[in-house]
Amino acid sequence: MARTGSTPALSGAPQTPRRPVRSAIVHPLQHFLHTEAASGVFLLIAALVALVWANSPAAGSYEALWHTELGINLGPLHLVEDARHWVNDLLMALFFFVVGLEIKRELVLGELRDPRVAALPLIAAVGGMIAPALLYLVFNLGGPGSPGWGVPMATDIAFAVGILALVGRRAPSALKVFLLTLAVADDLGAIAVIAVFYTRDLAPTWLLVAAGTVGVIIAMQRLGIRRYVPYVVAAAVLWLAVFESGVHATIAGVVLGFLTPSRPLHPPEDVSGLAERHLELLQAQPPDGIADEEEQATLLEVARLAREGVSPLARLESMLHPWTSFLVLPLFALANAGVRLPATGIAATFTEPVTLGIIAGLVVGKPLGIVLASFITVKAGLGTLPRACGWLEMIGVGMLAGVGFTVAIFIAGLAFTDPVLTDAAKIGILGASLAAGLLGALFLALRNAAENPEEIAASTPSTN
Repeated sequence: MARTGSTPALSGAPQTPRRPVRSAIVHPLQHFLHTEAASGVFLLIAALVALVWANSPAAGSYEALWHTELGINLGPLHLVEDARHWVNDLLMALFFFVVGLEIKRELVLGELRDPRVAALPLIAAVGGMIAPALLYLVFNLGGPGSPGWGVPMATDIAFAVGILALVGRRAPSALKVFLLTLAVADDLGAIAVIAVFYTRDLAPTWLLVAAGTVGVIIAMQRLGIRRYVPYVVAAAVLWLAVFESGVHATIAGVVLGFLTPSRPLHPPEDVSGLAERHLELLQAQPPDGIADEEEQATLLEVARLAREGVSPLARLESMLHPWTSFLVLPLFALANAGVRLPATGIAATFTEPVTLGIIAGLVVGKPLGIVLASFITVKAGLGTLPRACGWLEMIGVGMLAGVGFTVAIFIAGLAFTDPVLTDAAKIGILGASLAAGLLGALFLALRNAAENPEEIAASTPSTN
């Protein structure tokens, strides 16, 4: 990892202008949106496989798989958990590490760096968390399901962005950025809720170990240590300390994401200048069809310079984001979405207070809270609507934000110890996410049709 502070320019480097904003910001954002949209398909497939598997004649093999115990024994260290807990505690820590990287990127380089621009999605996200929690408590206050108030607060960024990408191709780009920023802020709120309200039986000694490990990581950054191995070791120690402390282990991933430097070791303009000089020398050599050692060394140096011109944050996010999107999250869905539907019929489950509270929170509370908070923010002059967007687009985005699959299921697993309540919550999440996704997609599709009637007519095949 690199230093977070500024570094002197490389000697002899010609000064070249910085990369255009489109290359530095717009293209990575487009790649991010594409990955989120595609990963939503994998998530959906994994969830459907889990649901069918858990209710098939082979249901016993599903439970046997995820109850298989796996352990780590290193001297005095003995960790034994079933496969589902390894996914939820370890692999999801990697997912939350990437979430931490995304949040930091938005704070440093993205929409959240400008308070005026960030005001609307931030306040909308707060409204979109408070309203669902309150609606949930209307059904569950004082009952056994009351600890689950945090479940309907979460938005699944992969599904929400994926649906918007499919049905909102004509939607203004600012609307997509608004949804992405809102979902990132929503993730930050969910992290805070997990850390503060779903932490039990704190172990102060392990918390001190975790704090000391954070100090070691910061010291290594200040000393300019760039090799990954020391940081991987420190990350493993931090995860173990947080796991043993009573705070959920995924918070370690978030902390590591925030600690990752967002600045490259050397300014990109200096790096590009040196790389350009090396490539010019390489091109000046007469071609002989054979790459000699000097040419190989030059290309390796250019590759090294390219790496040092990219921040550790950008490098790690680019490297890990596909793994978490296409492997970790589908595995999480496969491990947790396999709800055994009651033999009396699924309709009976939808009368449970937990299920009703989650459905009301995600399908009604999310759009209500987002639109109401946005309206107050705009009228108070604290923010403005995204460019080329009106209140109908905001309602559609609010509906899509009710898709709460991944983090909602994760919080449900923390909130409930009774498997009956956990299953009721998961059924509510699946039903509410499906309803919110369909309603949001239909609303935005009809809105697009109303805005572009000539395009719709042109794309309709003639019957003559």
